[in-house]
Amino acid sequence: MTAPDTAATPAPAPRASVAVTRLDGSPATPGDLAALALYNYGHFTTLRVERGRVRGLGLHLRRLADDCRTLFGTDPDTVGRLTEGVRAALRRVARAHEAPLTVRVTVCAEDTTLEGPGTTAPTALLSTRPAAAAAPPPLRLTTATYVRELPEVKHTGLFGTLRLRADVRRRGFDDALLLDHDGHVLEGTTWNICFWDGTRLLWPRGRCLPGVTARLLREAAAGAGLPVGDAHLTRGGLGSLRAAFATNAAFGVRPVASVDEVLFAPDPDVTALTATLTDRYADVPAEPL
Repeated sequence: MTAPDTAATPAPAPRASVAVTRLDGSPATPGDLAALALYNYGHFTTLRVERGRVRGLGLHLRRLADDCRTLFGTDPDTVGRLTEGVRAALRRVARAHEAPLTVRVTVCAEDTTLEGPGTTAPTALLSTRPAAAAAPPPLRLTTATYVRELPEVKHTGLFGTLRLRADVRRRGFDDALLLDHDGHVLEGTTWNICFWDGTRLLWPRGRCLPGVTARLLREAAAGAGLPVGDAHLTRGGLGSLRAAFATNAAFGVRPVASVDEVLFAPDPDVTALTATLTDRYADVPAEPL
């Protein structure tokens, strides 16, 4: 029996270290993290900080405020102090790092128990990691029937989507495209998706996270004269579409190579559209911290 050629198998890349801090910059303590780790009740937003600016900053802060009221019933004054504290913390992070960063702001309550969230004001924690320098390759997707709980909120309940992602990667795909129980396309595991039918850029109509990057791209595309809209898109109808793009703050706009057996060929029109969308998103003005 021939031994496997282990020398030809590259070692797995080391994971980037993630630092978790309070808003004042001090390291998060076990007490800060205990309730979140034990009960996983909270919400977050992820943004890219580059040269002291954030694309869609106002939308990210509004998401934090809206989700805080939804999950914790927080009063407007407390929400205002929280978002101002987040903005100040992001300024501090930007001053300390010249290279672009991906920053996740997580909001949780330290006194959460199995009885539910506590009565104290929610706490915000920051986790940072280096932002991806190079554009990632097109995604190879497979579909999965899965509707996230309370999909309009960017909450910390990620078990279901991460389990799906791990499962499909073991089967040779990059990620999962989520469908509802009637076969309608919704979103990706941690990203939104849009499609091009040859004329219009279409977003799935259904219950999914209203992504900041998706909104910015939609507005930028419309501003460039590209027709945009919403549609009920089904798994069976994907073969009639010409291109697809995933969107989130970490990677911006990422082409989709395939969904199951449906291939999105990079013909000249699709290549030109990809360049247009990438450029238009890059031209969206980033807001100063």
